[in-house]
Amino acid sequence: MNHRRTFFLLLLLCACTIAGLAETKWDHLTWRNEIRLGWGDQLFESLMWHNPTNITTTMPESYQQTYHENYRHHQHIWLEYQYRFKHWFSLGGMIDMSEVGWDDVTRNGRGVELSRGGGHHFYNVVLMPTIRFTYLYHPNVNLYSGIGIGMDINGGTETNAKGQHTEYGAAVNITVIGVAANYKRWFWTVDFGGMYALKNANAIYMASSRIINVGLGARF
Repeated sequence: MNHRRTFFLLLLLCACTIAGLAETKWDHLTWRNEIRLGWGDQLFESLMWHNPTNITTTMPESYQQTYHENYRHHQHIWLEYQYRFKHWFSLGGMIDMSEVGWDDVTRNGRGVELSRGGGHHFYNVVLMPTIRFTYLYHPNVNLYSGIGIGMDINGGTETNAKGQHTEYGAAVNITVIGVAANYKRWFWTVDFGGMYALKNANAIYMASSRIINVGLGARF
C-alpha cells in the first residue's frame, strides 16, 4: 500500500512539473518582443586612461609639458531589442554608447599649472545584431548567454595621422551569463561578460569593457 501511494505521489508530481513547464513555455511565447535599457561599467577605460602618476618637478621653469588630467568616465548606456523565436532562442540588435572626457593641463618644469583646457573627449558607439540562448526559463528567473558582433564608431576631439576625427572597427560583445528576474511584463537583468572593439593591433578601443551590466526591460 505504501509503495502504491509513493508511486501515485511521484506520478502526480511529474504531472504537475510537466504542466508547470508547459505553462511557462506558453507564457514566454505570449510576449515575443523584448526591449531593455541598461548601464555597463568602464573598468577597462578607467584602468587605461587615468590621471598621471608622475608630474615633472625637476626641470627649469621654462620647460613645459601638457598632461591629460581629471578624467571623466561616463560609463556605458545601451539599448537592446530581442525577438523570441523559440523558448531557448532569440535574435535582435543593440546600440551601446560610452564616453571618456579629460582636461589638457600645461605645467612648467616645476609642476606649476600654467593653463587648463576642458572639453576633450572620445566616444564609442557600437551597433550590432545580438543572439541570446536561454537555458533556464521560468516566470520568476531566466538564465541565458549571448553574443553580438558588429561595428564600433570611435570619435571625439582627437585626430588620427590623417587628421580625421572618426575611426571604425570591429566590435564583439559576449554575455557569459545573464540573469533576468521577475520575468513577466516588466523585469530587470544583470549580465556578466565583456565588450571588445579594435581597429587594429595599435588601436584598441575596448577590451573587457562592460564586464557588469544592469538593465530594466519590458515584454510585449
